[in-house]
Amino acid sequence: MEARGPLDGVRVVELAGLGPCPMCGMLLAELGADVLRIERLGPSGLGFDLPPEADLLNRSRPAVAIDLKQDAGIDLVLALVERADALIEGFRPGVTERLGLGPEACARRNRRLVYGRVTGWGQGGPLAGTAGHDLGYIALTGALHAIGRAGQPPVPPLNLVGDFGGGALYLAVGVLAALVEARGSGQGQVVDAAMVDGAASLMTAAYALRAAGLADDRRGTNVLDGGAHFYDVYETRDGRHLAVAAIEPKFYAELLRRLGLDPKTLPQAPRQDWPARKAALAAVFRTRTRDEWMAAFEGSDACVAPVLDMDEAPRHPHNRARETFVRRAGRWQPNAAPRFSRTPTRIRSDPAPAGSEPPETLRAWGIGDGSGDRRVDVEALIAAGVVGARAPGQESAP
Repeated sequence: MEARGPLDGVRVVELAGLGPCPMCGMLLAELGADVLRIERLGPSGLGFDLPPEADLLNRSRPAVAIDLKQDAGIDLVLALVERADALIEGFRPGVTERLGLGPEACARRNRRLVYGRVTGWGQGGPLAGTAGHDLGYIALTGALHAIGRAGQPPVPPLNLVGDFGGGALYLAVGVLAALVEARGSGQGQVVDAAMVDGAASLMTAAYALRAAGLADDRRGTNVLDGGAHFYDVYETRDGRHLAVAAIEPKFYAELLRRLGLDPKTLPQAPRQDWPARKAALAAVFRTRTRDEWMAAFEGSDACVAPVLDMDEAPRHPHNRARETFVRRAGRWQPNAAPRFSRTPTRIRSDPAPAGSEPPETLRAWGIGDGSGDRRVDVEALIAAGVVGARAPGQESAP
């Protein structure tokens, strides 16, 4: 029997978009939910070509392309909503309402539906209707200001903090919490997951350190932002790098011991001496290659790790032992997470073009199989151009 994840039996309609929404759909699917991705029929006009098989955020769930400009397309999505526990979408505020797929329209068809919305600025506020991207959202939270070297501009942390940390993960948590509540109340609700809110929430500990006087607003001068000599990245003789995170005194002592340094000459405090001590450590780390240093730190609690690139990471012995990465269809990719003792998460399928098998995909949800709403004729919808496959390499856009 196929292993079932903890969300087995939960059905989710995903209105396909960019970034956080597909990430959330992937997470829910790999936790065991039956997620159906609804792509818009036709090209998006984004101006770049990402092959469907390489779009890893679209893995683990099927997709069907539906023309949402036709009433029959909207009716089809609402028929799916009737059978769903949740819907997730990542469009600007008001877009799904204009389509006829907003929370009120969906609630009329399914009062238990959890309606998850993820946007950059949220559903309300002065910026709610304006365009934006991850970098702008985290700029408003203090997160972007805090990341970077002293005396240098802030550094964009990929799109991990806004899109995925503050957006996708908070949407997933919100949807799951609302599903639990709906089991008792019998009523769904709207989840407003704003990336600016989520990114701010991720900064809670940083604001706590600031309030306690243990950190200040000068970038690159604090314990966790690279200001401390015992918590930073150091270059090695071969131009590679090591991550050093020996915060606790006993770990710092072990770091110095493995480096062959006298703790009396390099104490952790006071703070004003950190730059000089960082220079001393940097000089030592440049005497060996990255891998030579890792051999020296083998089995220690010095809290030193090699900075691996994306080709090296899947091959690291620890990652291989845990299968943190898997190789599918000729490419490495992160495995499903987190892990459960009885109901395992897993990658359920590789990403595929939307609508590759629309009749089977829809019939799995009881559309056109003679059950539920018998008025839906899938073959007629395909013939009328309401359901079909999108052009290869095209992405949905908000």
